[in-house]
Amino acid sequence: MQNDSDRFFVLTGGPGSGKTTLLEALRQAGFATSLEAGRGIIRDQSAIGGSALPWRDRALFAELMLSWEMRSYQVARGLPGPVFFDRGVPDTLGYLRLSGLLAPQHVSSAAGRFRYNPRVFVAPPWPDIFAQDEERRQTLDEAERTYHALAGVYTELGYELVPLPLAPVEARLRFVLAEAGLAQA
Repeated sequence: MQNDSDRFFVLTGGPGSGKTTLLEALRQAGFATSLEAGRGIIRDQSAIGGSALPWRDRALFAELMLSWEMRSYQVARGLPGPVFFDRGVPDTLGYLRLSGLLAPQHVSSAAGRFRYNPRVFVAPPWPDIFAQDEERRQTLDEAERTYHALAGVYTELGYELVPLPLAPVEARLRFVLAEAGLAQA
């Protein structure tokens, strides 16, 4: 893999579709992974009584997501080999679109500047495993709309979407490694 974008793989999709479980399996298989921005921001903001929460200030939440994703990208540049991201910079555009907010120019610029492997893994909605919790307050309908918003953004940005199968994590892991052209570590 010659440059960062070739070795940076994004896993995206709506909430509750098994991305984080798959990323944990990739980490356990020896691959570098990033942390999910949304949950991290919600935990941090809740702990300090902050307002950058999706149910309080969506625009501020989006700014923190963008910052988090850009930082994750910069950190990954210092890591050897492939890196799997729990979402990417373009997810911020999808979130803003889903929220009915206009994307500021700097968000669009970031999505153009911080590029990933041309093939993006997208987890489709999976009602059988979807569950809400304290941090994931979205309904299944919102999760499905999130999936479509994100798929649209990545497609518009020229990425090829690779849908993940609705299968156990071991099968998904094998699928991702095969599609990414990687031997299991």
